[in-house]
Amino acid sequence: MLKVKEILAGNQRSGARMIRLIEDNDPNVFELLKELYSHAGHAFIIGITGSPGVGKSTLIDALISEFRKLDLMVAVIAVDPTSPFSGGAILGDRLRMQRHATDKGVFIRSMASRGQKGGLSRATKDAAIVLDAMGYEMIIIETVGAGQADFDITTLAHSTGIVTIPGTGDGIQAVKAGILETGDVFIVNKSDKPDADASVYELKMMISMRKPPNLKVTRETDWTPRVLKTIAQNGTGVKELANAFLSHFDFMKKNSLMDQKRKEQELLYFKTILKDLTLEKLLLFMETSEEYREVLKKIQSCAIDPLSAAELVFNKVCAFEKKLIKDEI
Repeated sequence: MLKVKEILAGNQRSGARMIRLIEDNDPNVFELLKELYSHAGHAFIIGITGSPGVGKSTLIDALISEFRKLDLMVAVIAVDPTSPFSGGAILGDRLRMQRHATDKGVFIRSMASRGQKGGLSRATKDAAIVLDAMGYEMIIIETVGAGQADFDITTLAHSTGIVTIPGTGDGIQAVKAGILETGDVFIVNKSDKPDADASVYELKMMISMRKPPNLKVTRETDWTPRVLKTIAQNGTGVKELANAFLSHFDFMKKNSLMDQKRKEQELLYFKTILKDLTLEKLLLFMETSEEYREVLKKIQSCAIDPLSAAELVFNKVCAFEKKLIKDEI
């Protein structure tokens, strides 16, 4: 039996079991998460995202080392592509961080993207709550290779790092709405390649375009995104990158932005849970209702259109829920 006090004590085995239950949609998870939630809310969450092949995992591996030099407890959630066969994570990213496996101050966990846009599912947020409650001060979440519109990580992380490499044209693409407009720290990795300085220039130009041209004075609560060059393979620029994230953390605390961010995240989390609970009720109805199967038959025989059918099923689910509540009373 999984005990909450073991998780709060930082027991890694218990924390791993809890995250496994989350991924398996275990019915006991909801109550356990409610117990843990009041103990969370202290960690600084960093999101690392970017296109496939830019070196996110290698960069995080180096970041772990820098944060550990400062004696900070570090947890990593490496969101890997979902296996089309088992539905689990392929674990490729986790393999690149194995040198930290014996460090008791580091917890690394791979999670499947489950096909979610931006690579994040509710399970990622649930896992972050567990790690936060366990006492980890820095939680790094690595998304799967993300495209220009995949910015789900910004709704979960307090600070978002966007990784690119020279020659990808990201600076030119910056005029388009998308993930490049949401970053707090921009990293030009593999900066020993040609055109690294050009990439830095293009990113800085993009950042300047994020501000209205008629705004002459920057507010004290406006963070100016940093653009840094790194070579994750040999650690070049990683210390400066770690300091940039810590500076952003201090900036947010100084300007009361951490509390504001957490309130926004709580509302988003609430809406996500509400959608999930509603979907669970719908699935329960679909599994147990003969009426649902009859509606399917009517759609296939063209006896009813899909719009009317969906409305009919929705009304049946509402009636089904009312009956369940009445039976409980």
